[in-house]
Amino acid sequence: MTNVISVENLTKNYGSKTAVNGISFSVAQGDCFGLLGPNGAGKTTTIEMLEGVLNPSQGKISLFGEPANKSLYKRVGIQFQNTALQDYLTVIETVKLFHALYEQPMPLDELIQLCALEDILQQDARTLSGGQRQRLLLALALVNSPDLVFLDEPTTGLDPQARRNFWSLIEAIKAQGRSIVLTTHYMDEAQVLCDDIAIMDQGQIIASGSPEALLADHFNGAVVCIPLENTNDISGAHSIANGRYEIETEQVDETIQSLIQQNISLEGMQVKRPTLEDLFLKLTGHALRG
Repeated sequence: MTNVISVENLTKNYGSKTAVNGISFSVAQGDCFGLLGPNGAGKTTTIEMLEGVLNPSQGKISLFGEPANKSLYKRVGIQFQNTALQDYLTVIETVKLFHALYEQPMPLDELIQLCALEDILQQDARTLSGGQRQRLLLALALVNSPDLVFLDEPTTGLDPQARRNFWSLIEAIKAQGRSIVLTTHYMDEAQVLCDDIAIMDQGQIIASGSPEALLADHFNGAVVCIPLENTNDISGAHSIANGRYEIETEQVDETIQSLIQQNISLEGMQVKRPTLEDLFLKLTGHALRG
């Protein structure tokens, strides 16, 4: 399968501080690739180098099989974390303004439908809710009908309903055959949307692959969760995260019987399949940073 992005030994230094430390990865055509990690992990610096916003200190970036250059970026769309919009324009006026900047933009009706803007076209852009604003910004990222779309933490700050509505838009974009690079610190988001992921921490990639393969490689069975207040300690292998003991086990029944024999209350106990957040905690040994 053709790669739309190939990165080799990508590094970014700010004086004596290394924000991105020699990472390498590729993004296959038509895939949604997730760049994951907590704030400060280096993922925004990475995506800004891929977008051409920042120059790397070292390393190579290829787009569509060629060294990244100005001409290739015409095939790219970007939704930044923070984008200023022109005051006193409605949604439709804003879309038309950007639409007029390109020689071969996406048809206006298609763009409006794809980003679900029909109900807010006449609304002043300054009055949009968080989810509505992100839908508009997504439209502006797609206005040039790009083959590759960068989405930098597009659902940060949105309520759960708005987040899931935005996920549907991303899936619709992918269904058109467009490739997507998504940065997020929401592990559930990546698990739903991404074909492949790279987890970053402290400027390095600490794990990469499909979500299913990574979970299969690092976990066996299920995770039994017991609130910390149920006991002062639990014997056997376990970790502590999110205010609870987490026990990875292939034998759930035997684990529960062991807890009962230790006179540990099962009130509030949960048994769940491992998630990408569990994987992140296992790899890094700390909770996701705010």
